[in-house]
Amino acid sequence: MRSRKRKGGEMSFHGVIISAAIVLLFSLLAGLWRIWRGPESADRMLAAQLFGTTGVALVVLLAVAMPDVAGVLDVALVLALLAAVAMIAFVRRFNSPHSSPVPSGENQSHSSYGPQCEQAKSEEHKHDAP
Repeated sequence: MRSRKRKGGEMSFHGVIISAAIVLLFSLLAGLWRIWRGPESADRMLAAQLFGTTGVALVVLLAVAMPDVAGVLDVALVLALLAAVAMIAFVRRFNSPHSSPVPSGENQSHSSYGPQCEQAKSEEHKHDAP
């Protein structure tokens, strides 16, 4: 087996992994900024989903960098499943008809569910009156 000399323009394998990890860490910083600044809960949840996806990518990079350590890819798989379950829970929570899109304490007279829902609500109240 002969050894190859690196030329000035080539990056080593570990250099590529470290560069990818740095890019992913900047992505996490951008997600942290979005979680902190908002403005809506959907933006925050998508940033949290970014955390899950980027976490999986970092763990996969760790598995590639350290092939001797067993179980690292299993951790990445579990993290990916947890991120998917968290997104499903968020969507179910904020798309249910019982959830309020307006925080409590604010004027809740206007609904974001549309005119059909408002009309159905007013018809229900008509039937309740004597």
